[in-house]
Amino acid sequence: MPIALFIAIQFMREGRTQTALISSAVGVGVAVIVFLSALISGLQEDLLSKTLGAQPQVTLERPEERPRGLWQAADAHRRVITRFERAAQRQRAMPDWRQTLARLETDPDIAATSPVVTGAGFAVRGSATKSISLIGLVPERYVAVIDIPGRLESGRMLRGGTDAVVGVGLADELGLALGSKLRIEATEGRTELFTVVGVFDLGSRTVNQQWVLTPLRAAQTLLGQVGAVTQIQLRLPDAFLANEVADRLVDSTGLEVKSWMRTNAELLTALRSQRNSSLLIQLFVVLAVTIGIASVLVVSVFQKRRQIGILRAMGISRAQVGWVFVIQGGVMGIVGSGVGAGLGTLIAVAFSQTAVDPAGDPLFTISVDAPLVITTSLIAVTTGLLAASLPANQAARMDPAEAIRND
Repeated sequence: MPIALFIAIQFMREGRTQTALISSAVGVGVAVIVFLSALISGLQEDLLSKTLGAQPQVTLERPEERPRGLWQAADAHRRVITRFERAAQRQRAMPDWRQTLARLETDPDIAATSPVVTGAGFAVRGSATKSISLIGLVPERYVAVIDIPGRLESGRMLRGGTDAVVGVGLADELGLALGSKLRIEATEGRTELFTVVGVFDLGSRTVNQQWVLTPLRAAQTLLGQVGAVTQIQLRLPDAFLANEVADRLVDSTGLEVKSWMRTNAELLTALRSQRNSSLLIQLFVVLAVTIGIASVLVVSVFQKRRQIGILRAMGISRAQVGWVFVIQGGVMGIVGSGVGAGLGTLIAVAFSQTAVDPAGDPLFTISVDAPLVITTSLIAVTTGLLAASLPANQAARMDPAEAIRND
């Protein structure tokens, strides 16, 4: 056994109370970091899942109509524009959408594409009428962008030409169940009778009350957009590349491109604030652990200066004396990280089981994964080693004669 390791073990055994207290302090710090990181990560993943579960990550559509200038005669020979009036916006078909779709499918930054046609209408059942947002889609493409099958409360996804999938809010308001007949009236006066084959819950009250999903051709006919689509919706391999991809597509397609990150700017600001707050708390925890380990080892150097002087007089080198205290800091970090990782995991599991909604389901998922534990443990060990560097240097520079004489 190396002499430095042997001496470090003896010193820790002599000051076992101090060693236990500091190791416990490191464990508490690691537990706080593990739990807080898992909590913030679970909360952010849940918020993003709910946000992206009801909308595509990038949407392409035809640009809005330009404002119209209102002309007024200035005199017998001139007219001037007195003001601009924003044109009434309406859903318009995308030009050359099939060619655009083909180009998007070859883009390596795009994972899935879905052409859709959207429009306003009314859902009628008996004497009840409800305004809706009608969405016509190709099922196998649409589910690759928005996970409707994973959000179905009952039933199945679209298959036939008169199938319809509705939100739970609309189903409750109109008393719809699987197999119910639902008449859809478009604003242009066209009507069609659909059969409800599925009911979804996308976690948004507005979406659940207004969305009605139908096959693409049925919606095209109903909305007077035969053979046309009004949007192309995209899913990306990395959702946080949405702004970058959207900016690039604006230049290459000339269409209006919307990114979920810009649409939900306030949400992203809140997530960044949560992450920054978590990092700040972790920084103070690490700082407190560092000061604790350094303080104990500095006191240990002072208490054991006679032993250090004798060891130096016996031929122990300065480097070996320094390593004695570095090893102590590393051992405290290792022991504390092991205790803290286990404690943090237990707290996270207990919290996830107690933080539930009235139905008994967890409010959000808190998971402690291996990368988090490994990273936090490495931080704890590194903190212990860095905290020990000051007292180790102090012990290594100690003059053996003065240490023995002044004790």
